[in-house]
Amino acid sequence: MPQQKDIVKIAIQMPGAYPQLIQLDQKKPLSAVIKEVCDGWNLPGPENYALQYTDGVQMYITESNRLDIKNGCILRLTKAPGRCAEDLYKGIQSSDAGVRCDSLKELAGVSTDMTFAQEFISRNGHLLLVKIVEDSTESNVIMTHTLKGFMELMYHGIVSWENLSTVFIKKIAGFVNAKPTDASIQQVSLDILENMVLSSQSLFLQVKQEVTLERLIAHLQVTNQQIQTKAMALLMALLQTAGDSDKQEMFAFLNKKNLRQYIYKNIIHSSGSVQDEMAHHLYVLQSVTLNLQELRMRTPLDCYSQEQRDTLHSLRQAAFETESENSLSHERRRSLCAKEFKKLGFSNNSNPGQDLVRTPPGLLALDSMFYFATRYPDAYSRFVLENSSREDKHECPFARSSIQLTLILCEILRIGEPPSETGSDYHPIFFSQDRLMDELFCICIQLLNKTWKEMRATQEDFDKVMQVVREQITRTLSSKPTSLELFKNKVNALNYSEILKLRQTERLHQEETLAPPVLELKERLKPELLELIRQQRLNRLCQGTMFRKISSRRRQDKLWYCRLSPNHKMLHYGDVEEDMDNPPIETLQEKIPVADIKGLLTGKDCPHMKENKGKQNKEVLDLAFSITYDVEEYSLNFVAPSRTDFCLWTDGLSVLLGREMSSETMRSELEILLSMEIKLRLLDLENVPIPESAPVVPKPPSNYNFCYDFSQTEQ
Repeated sequence: MPQQKDIVKIAIQMPGAYPQLIQLDQKKPLSAVIKEVCDGWNLPGPENYALQYTDGVQMYITESNRLDIKNGCILRLTKAPGRCAEDLYKGIQSSDAGVRCDSLKELAGVSTDMTFAQEFISRNGHLLLVKIVEDSTESNVIMTHTLKGFMELMYHGIVSWENLSTVFIKKIAGFVNAKPTDASIQQVSLDILENMVLSSQSLFLQVKQEVTLERLIAHLQVTNQQIQTKAMALLMALLQTAGDSDKQEMFAFLNKKNLRQYIYKNIIHSSGSVQDEMAHHLYVLQSVTLNLQELRMRTPLDCYSQEQRDTLHSLRQAAFETESENSLSHERRRSLCAKEFKKLGFSNNSNPGQDLVRTPPGLLALDSMFYFATRYPDAYSRFVLENSSREDKHECPFARSSIQLTLILCEILRIGEPPSETGSDYHPIFFSQDRLMDELFCICIQLLNKTWKEMRATQEDFDKVMQVVREQITRTLSSKPTSLELFKNKVNALNYSEILKLRQTERLHQEETLAPPVLELKERLKPELLELIRQQRLNRLCQGTMFRKISSRRRQDKLWYCRLSPNHKMLHYGDVEEDMDNPPIETLQEKIPVADIKGLLTGKDCPHMKENKGKQNKEVLDLAFSITYDVEEYSLNFVAPSRTDFCLWTDGLSVLLGREMSSETMRSELEILLSMEIKLRLLDLENVPIPESAPVVPKPPSNYNFCYDFSQTEQ
């Protein structure tokens, strides 16, 4: 007695007969099931029949796939694959053109099934199709069915493409090259040639020799979208299979024919929307083209290359008007070069080539800098000179920024990555520009300088600025700008404040999608984490900070130090020498009782900013804060060394005054702590033992030779 799980209730149809409702026993041989069905309709010779799906892909039911049959399936009793293959094999050889045409049409339909394909190929049926193509005496309709049937049979991988004759390949190429010919024949022929190219290097060479790029470009210019798509597919197959020299030669020809501009104007721009298959081919063209720069990206600068050294010095000379260097002594010239390379933003100013040894981005970063300096000399000079005049800690280093920006662009554009088989994420802007990477760099390096100023960044903020710039570029490209000008306008409109707003909006949206218990947990955790931040701020004030006194003439002349006493009752401060990093609290002669502090002022409300109204720039205003004490008659005035110090001190002083902390640093840290804490609380820790005491800290290693110097790389 079969078990219930082995029984499937199905219906079986046959033309001209009432359907049979049966309970299919999956344990019973398929031949026995077919015999019972045939007996139900009094059909002799059950070995000549098979079961087939009626919906979707009409596959034959075999012992290997029968378990996929579900309750309620409708099957059809039809010719067995062997019998069907035999009948079609004979029909294709009929002297009656109508019979041949019908047989080949049916063949194109049933060849999608692997079981049938094996039966037909075992009778050498595919060789019949090859002969029809080689003879080329049939009508266009018969030839179309022949090529479709052949293509479906070859998809199964039973027969190798390399077994095909040269005559056959020439005939298929002839269908593609012929100008007045049937569109259906050309479409299938292009498909066949694409598969040939992708199957082997020898076939690639034959197809490349038989089909000209000129002809493929002509196929892209027709109105038939299917022909366009198949021609693009063959073109991409040729480019992907070609070696480096062939690829360079092919790209030179395609650039000469303005292929990208044609695609942009007639396929992307005119159609409005691109079909999925064509979108994939455009993505592949973009990927293969951009990957031509992979060699430069993976090649480090050669310090012994005179050409590369000259390029570096031309960057320096383009930025600075210097006296004639030939008249200088070797030492004087060397000193001048080092000074100017430092202003350019190279870390190793005595040997700037060392900055370009890292790969990626390798020489591609040097290429990008040189292109910017020569293509937009005014913008280049303005960038360098503007930052040379800033304080050392606030200057945006051109070379260091350029190297990191090149790496970011390589990652965003996926340079060096092979194209995905399913990818379709192409950038329309790529097809509107011949030198996309170079032009994007020129826009984005100026964007970086703008963002640096908006963030009031220092050297310590370099990584943060690069993260914002990456986000600006990624968000803008995701909107699919169709021209370089549109990209430039959009990315510049997406300033730092807009990025912060977007982040806040997305964060709020994420919170809205959280389940109520998670939101409740978040609210319960906030007081504990805020207290943790308060304690950190007070500890930071106890450590103290070095401040500079800025006179009315904006001269930075004296240093002073301020710190909170360990019992949080006194603020100690006093003048210090520059070489004193952390002066003891006893050496600070002045002090203010915390109980006497009446208020905290920031920015333009500070007394020392009011005294110099109109003379202070926005950068200083944003770092200024003051405390008032003794019935607000006196004030202690500060200008923080950085925005981070400003946030730490204003938060800490707010805590001392019993007020809420309000800095952006506090909000960011609270979000990070909340996110980490919630993730930890929601971890599935079932059956995971949690120790009651902290684990033992292992002994230090015998040496630290494994330590990696992160100063040599910017990640």
